[in-house]
Amino acid sequence: MRFEADAAAQRVLPAGALPDPMFQVELRDIDNGGASSPNLLPGRVGSTRYQFRQTFPSWGKRDAKRDAAQAAADEATYRADATWTELALRIKSAYARYQQTTDSLAQSRAILELVDRLESVAQVRYAGGLAPQQDALRAQVERTSMMSEIALLEADLAATRARINGLLARASDAPLAEPRGDGALPPLARVDLAALRERVLARNPQLKAEAARIRAAEKSKDAVFANRYPEFTFGVAPIQMRNRINEWELMFEINIPLQQGARRADEREALSMLAAAQARREAQVNDLLAQLGESVAGFRAAHRVETLTRTSLLPQADVTWQAALAGYETGKVDFTTVLEAQRQIRQARLTLIRTHAEARMKQAEIERLVGEEL
Repeated sequence: MRFEADAAAQRVLPAGALPDPMFQVELRDIDNGGASSPNLLPGRVGSTRYQFRQTFPSWGKRDAKRDAAQAAADEATYRADATWTELALRIKSAYARYQQTTDSLAQSRAILELVDRLESVAQVRYAGGLAPQQDALRAQVERTSMMSEIALLEADLAATRARINGLLARASDAPLAEPRGDGALPPLARVDLAALRERVLARNPQLKAEAARIRAAEKSKDAVFANRYPEFTFGVAPIQMRNRINEWELMFEINIPLQQGARRADEREALSMLAAAQARREAQVNDLLAQLGESVAGFRAAHRVETLTRTSLLPQADVTWQAALAGYETGKVDFTTVLEAQRQIRQARLTLIRTHAEARMKQAEIERLVGEEL
């Protein structure tokens, strides 16, 4: 996209340049009235006419073409910026998924340690005749289930690493550093929908590209309308006889714009292209603002769930698990209760990780729409 933008920038100068001048050589009376055999040397013919011509387009046409080319170059530059924001979104989303999978894997391994502890307690109680054999078997089933979940997470982690490497133009199996903690989420006050709407309208590169396309269509329309006026050609022609210049001629030429039907059709086309560019921008605005509303709503919901899980659900689940395990060790609660407590704490921890990753991905989508970091 950057190469294409550079190519578009190189079209600006030629668009406003004059057409190349013309040079013509005309050999007259090459056989000297039949007195000699034909000759092509300028000094051996009856006379030689040299003509230089330069055409000048109608008023404003060169400026309109140059401005249209500049607007097209600006559009290509904004398209490159939009491509980068799209790529940045994919990288950020993949990294959020990488962080989520890594944290989920670590949590699952930590839960596996809890299950191992629970299995040990169940076996001790069964050996002492304080619990049925079914408790130990259910603990083993739960451990096998956790091992299967860990295997799936490891496969998902490998796939996420390959995806990130692909986005970074690296080999899919290239080594990748472990994700670092990305800190707390932005406060909800910074994700204000009204303020973000203004930022999208002012800074989104896709909208800037559409605005540049409108300017290009407007200037192209001006260039087409300039065809109503004639173009002029001026020329000068020295005439050589033998070895010296004997005469000079001046030439003036003008084209007559008589094909009005064709020109009117070109003008209607230019107007339709301008209307299409304007309609396309309006549709782009509606689509981007709709995406912004969805992303903001998703971010705010994930942010609230993450906060509730960290401050309320997870501490409650941890207390429930500790109490259930202590009660099972003393025979005050059954195995089903402690197993349910273990599943609750696992679900709470995974919910915290998942909602944090979802909020990060929604944040990345908002930043793509805004065209900059929050």
